[in-house]
Amino acid sequence: MKSLVTRYAVAAALALALPFTARAESAAAYPSKPIHIIVPYSAGGIVDTLARIVGERLSKKYGQPVIVETKPGAGGAIGNEYVVKAAPDGYTLLCVSPGLAVLPSLQKNADWTAASFEGVEGLGVISNVWVVPASSPIKTMSDLIAVAKKKAASGAPMTYATAGIGTSNYLSGELLSQMTGIKLTQVPYKGQPDALTDLLAGRVESMPLTAALAQAHVKSGQLRPLAVTTKQRSSAFPELPTVAQAIDLPDYAVGTWFGFVAPAKTPPAIIEKLSKDIAEIIAEPEPKKKLAALGMELDPQNAKEFNAYIAAETARWSKVIRQAGIKPQ
Repeated sequence: MKSLVTRYAVAAALALALPFTARAESAAAYPSKPIHIIVPYSAGGIVDTLARIVGERLSKKYGQPVIVETKPGAGGAIGNEYVVKAAPDGYTLLCVSPGLAVLPSLQKNADWTAASFEGVEGLGVISNVWVVPASSPIKTMSDLIAVAKKKAASGAPMTYATAGIGTSNYLSGELLSQMTGIKLTQVPYKGQPDALTDLLAGRVESMPLTAALAQAHVKSGQLRPLAVTTKQRSSAFPELPTVAQAIDLPDYAVGTWFGFVAPAKTPPAIIEKLSKDIAEIIAEPEPKKKLAALGMELDPQNAKEFNAYIAAETARWSKVIRQAGIKPQ
């Protein structure tokens, strides 16, 4: 009888261990089929470009196809929702930017939040550069603040171009407005290229423009750069002060950060493998050079660090959006 009980106990223990063994084996064998990286914006943009830079190297490392798919729409929500509903097995990843932290505060019926994802690896930040047309009388950020105050007093607030509510261009302007008390009127466009066209033509007065897009137009003398929006100076514009330095706003910092996430409940061993491998890829000379050409300041974050960063960004921007009086749509 004792031996029978022992056999039952051993069988039960084995049954309990099987799911964990299966998970461990699947993680060890990962990847055994193609990986899909979802980009929630249009093809050809910065998110799409960096997804392809990393995806190409992952494919070589794993000996499996890594397919980058764009699923644009609703400010990024369509692609995000697609990944939330995907199997949490490491074969569907999402390339993310600040929209992941901002959109839940802007959409009334969003069926996902940043917590619906598991961070994989943070890559770094691309700064925006506050720019004005070369013909503008504004030479510094102090000038911009002074002119904005004067124009607001006359009933015609200064305009600034953005790629839409919730983008880092918008957040750069809204945070500046809230921290300095100046009034700025956002002029939203479908994307930064459209906004840039009107900025160059002088139809809008200023813009916090992505560093990679600003470089050529600053170099040609069409735009005048005033300051960068990130906490640290940008290697793309090393001579420029940060906004925080230029007008003594220590807490002002806005950048377009990027990284990769997976659906929640993706096995930790797979997350850890992806995190380690992506970190190694972005440290390689060729990908590093390509990312630098986009204006990115590399700041790798492992899964735990990236999760904490996304949570902090979500809390920070939800407060800014509430103070701006923006109602979820």
